[in-house]
Amino acid sequence: MDERLPRLTPDRLDDAQRELHAAITGGPRSSGPQTFSLAAADGSLVGPFGLMLHVPHLGQSLQELGAAVRYLTSFTDREREIAILTAASELDSDFEWWAHTRIGRSVGLSDEELDGIRSGGFAQRADVDPMEAAVHEAVRLLSARESLDDPTYAGLVTVLGEVRLMELVVLTGYYATLALMLHVFQVGSPPA
Repeated sequence: MDERLPRLTPDRLDDAQRELHAAITGGPRSSGPQTFSLAAADGSLVGPFGLMLHVPHLGQSLQELGAAVRYLTSFTDREREIAILTAASELDSDFEWWAHTRIGRSVGLSDEELDGIRSGGFAQRADVDPMEAAVHEAVRLLSARESLDDPTYAGLVTVLGEVRLMELVVLTGYYATLALMLHVFQVGSPPA
C-alpha cells in the first residue's frame, strides 16, 4: 500500500519544515545508540516524523511532546519501552511496533517479553516486576479506552503513583495520535 502523502526530501522543505527536520534529527532522538535511522537514504524522515513535516506548526509541538514522553518521564528505559510497545500493539501501529521492538531489545527486553506485550499477557508472567506489570496494564486499558473504575484506578495509583499514571495517560495519548496519523496516511514499517 502506498503512502498517501509524498515523502519530503530535504531539497523540498521550506524554512519551517527545515527547522522541524533539524529538531527531529538533531534532538534527543539522535543521541545515544541508534537502533534505526530517522531518515531514509534520500533524507526524507521515516514514520510519523515524515508526516509531521507536512504541517510543521503542529509537527513541532508533536515532536516536542514525543521527546518529553520518551526522555523526561520518571520511567526506567524498560518501563518506558513496555509502555510504548503496549500502546503500539493495542493501537495496531506497525511502525511504532517495528521501531520500538528494536529499542526495547536494546534496553533489555527479551523476545519472550516482547511476545507477552504483543499478546497482552505480559502482566501475567510469574517473573514480571510489579511496576512493569502496572505500566503494561495501565497502557493496555488506556489504549482500549476502557473506563478506569475506582478500584482499578486506586490499584494503579498504589503501584504507579499519580504522577506516573498521568505520564502514562499522556504517553498513551501521544502514541494514539501517531497511530491514527500512520493509519490515515498509510505509513507502515520500513521493508526489512
